[in-house]
Amino acid sequence: MATTDLPAEIKALRNTLASIEAVSDPARLETKIAELSQAAAAPDLWDDPEHAQQVTSTLSATQAELDRVRVLGARIDDLEALAELAAEEDDAETQAEAEAELVAIRKDLEALEVRTLLSGEYDARDAVVTIRSGAGGVDAADFAQMLLRMYLRWAERHGYPTKVLDTSYAEEAGLKSVTFEVKVPYAYGNLSVEAGTHRLVRISPFDNQGRRQTSFAAVEVIPLIEQTDHIDVPESDVKIDVFRSSGPGGQSVNTTDSAVRITHLPTGIVVSMQDEKSQIQNRAAAMRVLQSRLLVARQQEEAAKKKELAGDIKASWGDQMRSYVLHPYQMVKDLRTEHEVGNTAAVFDGDLDGFIEAGIRWRRSPATDED
Repeated sequence: MATTDLPAEIKALRNTLASIEAVSDPARLETKIAELSQAAAAPDLWDDPEHAQQVTSTLSATQAELDRVRVLGARIDDLEALAELAAEEDDAETQAEAEAELVAIRKDLEALEVRTLLSGEYDARDAVVTIRSGAGGVDAADFAQMLLRMYLRWAERHGYPTKVLDTSYAEEAGLKSVTFEVKVPYAYGNLSVEAGTHRLVRISPFDNQGRRQTSFAAVEVIPLIEQTDHIDVPESDVKIDVFRSSGPGGQSVNTTDSAVRITHLPTGIVVSMQDEKSQIQNRAAAMRVLQSRLLVARQQEEAAKKKELAGDIKASWGDQMRSYVLHPYQMVKDLRTEHEVGNTAAVFDGDLDGFIEAGIRWRRSPATDED
Protein backbone atom coordinates (compact mmCIF):
# COMPACT_ATOMS: atom_id res chain seq x y z
CA MET A 1 0.00 0.00 0.00
CA ALA A 2 1.48 3.35 -1.09
CA THR A 3 2.20 5.88 1.65
CA THR A 4 1.44 9.58 1.42
CA ASP A 5 4.23 11.91 0.27
CA LEU A 6 4.22 13.82 3.55
CA PRO A 7 6.91 16.44 2.68
CA ALA A 8 4.97 17.47 -0.45
CA GLU A 9 1.66 17.56 1.44
CA ILE A 10 3.19 19.59 4.29
CA LYS A 11 4.55 22.08 1.77
CA ALA A 12 1.02 22.44 0.32
CA LEU A 13 -0.35 23.04 3.82
CA ARG A 14 2.21 25.79 4.43
CA ASN A 15 1.30 27.45 1.12
CA THR A 16 -2.39 27.40 2.06
CA LEU A 17 -1.63 28.83 5.50
CA ALA A 18 0.49 31.57 3.93
CA SER A 19 -2.46 32.54 1.69
CA ILE A 20 -4.74 32.69 4.71
CA GLU A 21 -2.23 34.80 6.67
CA ALA A 22 -1.94 37.22 3.74
CA VAL A 23 -5.68 37.91 4.10
CA SER A 24 -6.12 37.68 7.90
CA ASP A 25 -2.88 39.64 8.59
CA PRO A 26 -1.79 38.42 12.07
CA ALA A 27 0.11 41.68 12.73
CA ARG A 28 -3.11 43.65 12.17
CA LEU A 29 -4.98 41.28 14.49
CA GLU A 30 -2.35 41.75 17.22
CA THR A 31 -2.71 45.53 16.97
CA LYS A 32 -6.50 45.28 17.12
CA ILE A 33 -6.30 42.97 20.16
CA ALA A 34 -4.02 45.46 21.96
CA GLU A 35 -6.46 48.31 21.28
CA LEU A 36 -9.49 46.28 22.38
CA SER A 37 -7.69 45.03 25.50
CA GLN A 38 -6.99 48.63 26.47
CA ALA A 39 -10.65 49.53 25.91
CA ALA A 40 -11.80 46.48 27.91
CA ALA A 41 -9.60 47.55 30.85
CA ALA A 42 -11.21 51.00 31.09
CA PRO A 43 -12.76 51.48 34.57
CA ASP A 44 -15.95 52.99 33.15
CA LEU A 45 -16.43 50.29 30.49
CA TRP A 46 -19.61 48.85 31.99
CA ASP A 47 -21.26 52.25 32.37
CA ASP A 48 -22.57 51.46 28.87
CA PRO A 49 -23.37 47.70 28.99
CA GLU A 50 -24.20 47.43 25.27
CA HIS A 51 -20.88 49.01 24.26
CA ALA A 52 -19.05 46.90 26.85
CA GLN A 53 -20.55 43.70 25.48
CA GLN A 54 -19.55 44.69 21.95
CA VAL A 55 -15.96 45.42 23.03
CA THR A 56 -15.54 42.16 24.95
CA SER A 57 -17.25 40.11 22.23
CA THR A 58 -15.08 41.62 19.49
CA LEU A 59 -11.95 41.11 21.59
CA SER A 60 -12.81 37.45 22.17
CA ALA A 61 -13.57 36.84 18.49
CA THR A 62 -10.40 38.62 17.29
CA GLN A 63 -8.23 36.70 19.77
CA ALA A 64 -9.84 33.44 18.61
CA GLU A 65 -9.17 34.36 14.97
CA LEU A 66 -5.46 34.97 15.70
CA ASP A 67 -5.23 31.81 17.81
CA ARG A 68 -6.67 29.69 14.98
CA VAL A 69 -3.91 30.85 12.62
CA ARG A 70 -1.15 30.41 15.22
CA VAL A 71 -2.35 26.98 16.35
CA LEU A 72 -2.50 25.68 12.79
CA GLY A 73 1.04 26.93 12.16
CA ALA A 74 2.24 25.09 15.28
CA ARG A 75 0.38 21.92 14.27
CA ILE A 76 2.06 21.97 10.83
CA ASP A 77 5.46 22.31 12.56
CA ASP A 78 4.64 19.33 14.80
CA LEU A 79 3.44 17.33 11.80
CA GLU A 80 6.71 18.01 9.99
CA ALA A 81 8.69 16.72 12.99
CA LEU A 82 6.46 13.64 13.17
CA ALA A 83 6.90 12.97 9.44
CA GLU A 84 10.70 13.24 9.76
CA LEU A 85 10.63 10.78 12.67
CA ALA A 86 8.53 8.33 10.66
CA ALA A 87 10.98 8.53 7.75
CA GLU A 88 14.09 8.19 9.92
CA GLU A 89 12.81 5.16 11.82
CA ASP A 90 10.82 3.71 8.91
CA ASP A 91 7.96 3.32 11.38
CA ALA A 92 4.60 2.47 9.79
CA GLU A 93 2.67 3.35 12.96
CA THR A 94 4.21 6.84 13.17
CA GLN A 95 3.60 7.28 9.43
CA ALA A 96 -0.09 6.42 9.92
CA GLU A 97 -0.33 8.87 12.84
CA ALA A 98 1.20 11.61 10.68
CA GLU A 99 -1.19 10.88 7.81
CA ALA A 100 -4.18 11.09 10.16
CA GLU A 101 -2.99 14.45 11.49
CA LEU A 102 -2.42 15.63 7.91
CA VAL A 103 -6.10 14.96 7.11
CA ALA A 104 -7.23 16.75 10.29
CA ILE A 105 -5.07 19.84 9.61
CA ARG A 106 -6.23 20.00 5.99
CA LYS A 107 -9.85 19.99 7.14
CA ASP A 108 -9.23 22.78 9.67
CA LEU A 109 -7.34 24.83 7.06
CA GLU A 110 -10.27 24.51 4.66
CA ALA A 111 -12.62 25.85 7.34
CA LEU A 112 -10.27 28.75 8.06
CA GLU A 113 -9.92 29.44 4.34
CA VAL A 114 -13.71 29.83 4.11
CA ARG A 115 -13.51 32.48 6.84
CA THR A 116 -11.10 34.53 4.69
CA LEU A 117 -13.78 34.66 1.98
CA LEU A 118 -15.94 36.80 4.29
CA SER A 119 -14.58 40.10 3.04
CA GLY A 120 -17.85 41.84 2.09
CA GLU A 121 -18.56 45.34 3.38
CA TYR A 122 -20.90 44.11 6.14
CA ASP A 123 -19.72 40.50 6.61
CA ALA A 124 -18.07 41.27 9.96
CA ARG A 125 -21.36 42.55 11.46
CA ASP A 126 -23.78 40.93 13.88
CA ALA A 127 -26.82 39.47 12.10
CA VAL A 128 -30.55 40.11 12.37
CA VAL A 129 -32.51 37.08 11.13
CA THR A 130 -36.24 37.02 10.38
CA ILE A 131 -38.11 33.80 9.63
CA ARG A 132 -41.62 33.98 8.13
CA SER A 133 -43.97 31.09 7.47
CA GLY A 134 -45.12 30.84 3.86
CA ALA A 135 -47.43 28.58 1.88
CA GLY A 136 -48.50 25.45 3.71
CA GLY A 137 -50.80 26.60 6.50
CA VAL A 138 -50.12 25.22 9.97
CA ASP A 139 -47.29 23.04 8.62
CA ALA A 140 -45.51 26.16 7.38
CA ALA A 141 -45.91 27.82 10.79
CA ASP A 142 -44.51 24.71 12.45
CA PHE A 143 -41.65 24.68 9.92
CA ALA A 144 -40.82 28.29 10.82
CA GLN A 145 -40.52 27.24 14.45
CA MET A 146 -38.31 24.28 13.45
CA LEU A 147 -36.01 26.67 11.56
CA LEU A 148 -35.83 29.02 14.55
CA ARG A 149 -34.70 26.16 16.78
CA MET A 150 -32.21 25.03 14.10
CA TYR A 151 -30.49 28.43 13.95
CA LEU A 152 -30.53 28.94 17.73
CA ARG A 153 -28.97 25.48 18.19
CA TRP A 154 -26.33 26.32 15.55
CA ALA A 155 -25.45 29.48 17.48
CA GLU A 156 -25.45 27.59 20.78
CA ARG A 157 -23.04 24.97 19.37
CA HIS A 158 -20.57 27.77 18.61
CA GLY A 159 -21.17 29.73 21.81
CA TYR A 160 -22.70 32.69 19.93
CA PRO A 161 -25.06 34.91 21.98
CA THR A 162 -28.55 35.27 20.53
CA LYS A 163 -31.54 37.42 21.42
CA VAL A 164 -35.11 37.01 20.21
CA LEU A 165 -36.49 40.46 19.35
CA ASP A 166 -40.02 39.78 18.15
CA THR A 167 -42.29 36.74 17.95
CA SER A 168 -45.66 36.42 16.22
CA TYR A 169 -47.35 33.11 17.06
CA ALA A 170 -49.66 31.26 14.69
CA GLU A 171 -53.14 30.38 15.93
CA GLU A 172 -52.91 26.58 15.93
CA ALA A 173 -49.18 25.89 16.24
CA GLY A 174 -45.81 27.32 15.30
CA LEU A 175 -44.88 30.84 14.29
CA LYS A 176 -46.10 33.39 11.76
CA SER A 177 -42.76 35.17 12.08
CA VAL A 178 -39.83 35.64 14.43
CA THR A 179 -36.86 38.03 14.46
CA PHE A 180 -33.67 37.42 16.41
CA GLU A 181 -30.10 38.71 16.63
CA VAL A 182 -26.90 36.69 16.53
CA LYS A 183 -24.45 38.90 18.39
CA VAL A 184 -20.96 37.88 17.27
CA PRO A 185 -18.55 39.25 14.65
CA TYR A 186 -19.06 37.69 11.20
CA ALA A 187 -22.53 36.41 12.08
CA TYR A 188 -23.90 38.26 9.04
CA GLY A 189 -21.18 36.97 6.73
CA ASN A 190 -21.92 33.40 7.75
CA LEU A 191 -25.70 33.53 7.94
CA SER A 192 -26.25 35.70 4.86
CA VAL A 193 -26.00 32.54 2.71
CA GLU A 194 -29.05 31.18 4.57
CA ALA A 195 -31.32 33.89 3.14
CA GLY A 196 -34.02 32.64 0.79
CA THR A 197 -36.97 30.27 0.65
CA HIS A 198 -36.70 26.96 2.52
CA ARG A 199 -38.98 24.01 1.63
CA LEU A 200 -40.09 21.15 3.88
CA VAL A 201 -41.59 17.87 2.61
CA ARG A 202 -42.98 15.47 5.23
CA ILE A 203 -46.01 13.53 6.44
CA SER A 204 -47.99 16.26 8.15
CA PRO A 205 -48.45 15.72 11.91
CA PHE A 206 -51.49 18.00 11.61
CA ASP A 207 -53.28 15.89 9.00
CA ASN A 208 -55.49 13.05 10.41
CA GLN A 209 -55.17 11.20 7.10
CA GLY A 210 -51.38 11.18 7.28
CA ARG A 211 -50.85 12.82 3.90
CA ARG A 212 -47.59 14.25 2.65
CA GLN A 213 -47.39 18.03 2.89
CA THR A 214 -45.04 20.56 1.28
CA SER A 215 -44.60 23.82 3.15
CA PHE A 216 -42.39 26.87 2.84
CA ALA A 217 -40.69 29.44 5.06
CA ALA A 218 -38.70 32.53 4.13
CA VAL A 219 -35.45 33.48 5.86
CA GLU A 220 -34.21 37.09 5.74
CA VAL A 221 -30.73 37.98 7.03
CA ILE A 222 -29.53 41.57 7.39
CA PRO A 223 -26.44 43.12 9.03
CA LEU A 224 -27.00 44.95 12.29
CA ILE A 225 -26.78 48.68 11.85
CA GLU A 226 -23.99 50.65 13.50
CA GLN A 227 -23.91 54.35 14.38
CA THR A 228 -21.22 54.95 11.76
CA ASP A 229 -23.55 53.88 8.94
CA HIS A 230 -25.45 57.18 8.98
CA ILE A 231 -28.87 55.90 7.96
CA ASP A 232 -31.02 58.92 8.82
CA VAL A 233 -34.71 58.28 9.36
CA PRO A 234 -36.64 61.57 9.72
CA GLU A 235 -39.50 61.42 12.22
CA SER A 236 -41.87 62.55 9.46
CA ASP A 237 -41.03 59.33 7.54
CA VAL A 238 -42.23 56.95 10.26
CA LYS A 239 -45.49 56.05 11.91
CA ILE A 240 -45.13 54.58 15.41
CA ASP A 241 -47.87 52.48 17.03
CA VAL A 242 -47.79 50.97 20.52
CA PHE A 243 -49.72 47.92 21.70
CA ARG A 244 -49.68 45.22 24.32
CA SER A 245 -47.29 42.29 23.94
CA SER A 246 -48.92 38.89 23.65
CA GLY A 247 -47.89 35.27 23.78
CA PRO A 248 -49.25 32.00 22.31
CA GLY A 249 -53.02 31.90 21.99
CA GLY A 250 -53.32 35.63 22.57
CA GLN A 251 -52.59 35.34 26.30
CA SER A 252 -51.39 38.65 27.69
CA VAL A 253 -47.77 38.65 28.80
CA ASN A 254 -47.71 42.36 29.49
CA THR A 255 -50.26 44.64 31.08
CA THR A 256 -48.86 47.83 29.55
CA ASP A 257 -48.57 49.09 25.97
CA SER A 258 -44.87 48.24 25.69
CA ALA A 259 -44.79 46.65 22.21
CA VAL A 260 -43.88 48.94 19.32
CA ARG A 261 -44.61 48.85 15.60
CA ILE A 262 -42.73 51.26 13.29
CA THR A 263 -43.89 51.78 9.72
CA HIS A 264 -41.48 53.48 7.32
CA LEU A 265 -43.89 55.45 5.15
CA PRO A 266 -41.70 55.97 2.02
CA THR A 267 -40.92 52.24 1.64
CA GLY A 268 -43.75 50.52 3.51
CA ILE A 269 -41.26 48.55 5.64
CA VAL A 270 -42.85 47.52 8.96
CA VAL A 271 -40.87 46.44 12.05
CA SER A 272 -42.45 45.22 15.29
CA MET A 273 -40.71 44.62 18.61
CA GLN A 274 -42.29 43.23 21.77
CA ASP A 275 -39.68 41.14 23.60
CA GLU A 276 -38.03 43.95 25.57
CA LYS A 277 -39.47 45.01 28.92
CA SER A 278 -40.18 48.65 28.14
CA GLN A 279 -41.62 50.67 25.28
CA ILE A 280 -38.40 52.71 25.07
CA GLN A 281 -36.28 49.56 24.66
CA ASN A 282 -38.65 48.12 22.06
CA ARG A 283 -38.68 51.38 20.13
CA ALA A 284 -34.86 51.54 20.09
CA ALA A 285 -34.59 47.90 18.96
CA ALA A 286 -37.23 48.40 16.25
CA MET A 287 -35.47 51.51 14.94
CA ARG A 288 -32.14 49.66 14.71
CA VAL A 289 -33.72 46.85 12.70
CA LEU A 290 -35.54 49.37 10.47
CA GLN A 291 -32.24 51.15 9.80
CA SER A 292 -30.61 47.80 9.01
CA ARG A 293 -33.34 46.97 6.49
CA LEU A 294 -33.03 50.42 4.90
CA LEU A 295 -29.27 49.84 4.65
CA VAL A 296 -29.84 46.55 2.83
CA ALA A 297 -32.41 48.20 0.55
CA ARG A 298 -29.87 50.88 -0.33
CA GLN A 299 -27.27 48.18 -1.05
CA GLN A 300 -29.68 46.33 -3.32
CA GLU A 301 -30.55 49.54 -5.16
CA GLU A 302 -26.89 50.28 -5.76
CA ALA A 303 -26.22 46.71 -6.92
CA ALA A 304 -29.20 46.85 -9.31
CA LYS A 305 -27.93 50.11 -10.80
CA LYS A 306 -24.47 48.60 -11.32
CA LYS A 307 -25.97 45.56 -13.06
CA GLU A 308 -28.13 47.76 -15.26
CA LEU A 309 -25.16 49.90 -16.29
CA ALA A 310 -23.06 46.81 -16.99
CA GLY A 311 -25.85 45.03 -18.85
CA ASP A 312 -25.35 42.06 -16.51
CA ILE A 313 -28.07 39.41 -16.60
CA LYS A 314 -26.61 36.80 -14.23
CA ALA A 315 -29.08 34.41 -12.62
CA SER A 316 -29.98 35.17 -9.02
CA TRP A 317 -30.11 32.58 -6.27
CA GLY A 318 -33.76 32.02 -6.93
CA ASP A 319 -36.66 31.69 -4.54
CA GLN A 320 -36.15 28.13 -3.32
CA MET A 321 -32.65 27.57 -2.01
CA ARG A 322 -32.91 24.48 0.19
CA SER A 323 -35.15 21.43 0.54
CA TYR A 324 -35.66 19.45 3.74
CA VAL A 325 -37.21 16.09 2.84
CA LEU A 326 -38.44 13.82 5.66
CA HIS A 327 -40.64 11.56 3.51
CA PRO A 328 -40.41 9.30 1.50
CA TYR A 329 -36.65 9.51 2.21
CA GLN A 330 -34.42 11.60 4.48
CA MET A 331 -32.35 14.36 2.88
CA VAL A 332 -31.46 18.03 3.20
CA LYS A 333 -30.14 19.51 -0.04
CA ASP A 334 -29.01 23.01 -0.96
CA LEU A 335 -30.15 23.66 -4.52
CA ARG A 336 -27.44 26.26 -5.22
CA THR A 337 -24.37 24.42 -4.00
CA GLU A 338 -25.62 20.82 -4.40
CA HIS A 339 -24.40 20.17 -0.84
CA GLU A 340 -26.60 17.52 0.76
CA VAL A 341 -26.74 15.28 3.82
CA GLY A 342 -28.95 12.37 4.82
CA ASN A 343 -29.02 13.04 8.58
CA THR A 344 -31.95 15.45 8.74
CA ALA A 345 -32.20 15.24 12.54
CA ALA A 346 -28.63 16.55 12.90
CA VAL A 347 -29.35 19.48 10.55
CA PHE A 348 -32.47 20.49 12.47
CA ASP A 349 -30.36 20.24 15.63
CA GLY A 350 -28.03 22.95 14.30
CA ASP A 351 -25.45 21.01 12.26
CA LEU A 352 -25.27 23.68 9.54
CA ASP A 353 -21.56 24.35 9.11
CA GLY A 354 -21.28 22.23 5.95
CA PHE A 355 -24.14 24.13 4.29
CA ILE A 356 -22.80 27.52 5.39
CA GLU A 357 -19.24 26.79 4.20
CA ALA A 358 -20.52 25.48 0.86
CA GLY A 359 -22.71 28.57 0.49
CA ILE A 360 -19.83 30.96 1.18
CA ARG A 361 -17.60 29.19 -1.37
CA TRP A 362 -20.45 29.14 -3.92
CA ARG A 363 -21.12 32.85 -3.44
CA ARG A 364 -17.48 33.70 -4.11
CA SER A 365 -17.06 31.32 -7.08
CA PRO A 366 -16.40 32.90 -10.54
CA ALA A 367 -19.84 31.86 -11.79
CA THR A 368 -21.64 33.85 -9.09
CA ASP A 369 -19.13 36.53 -8.09
CA GLU A 370 -20.64 39.96 -8.65
CA ASP A 371 -17.50 41.96 -7.86
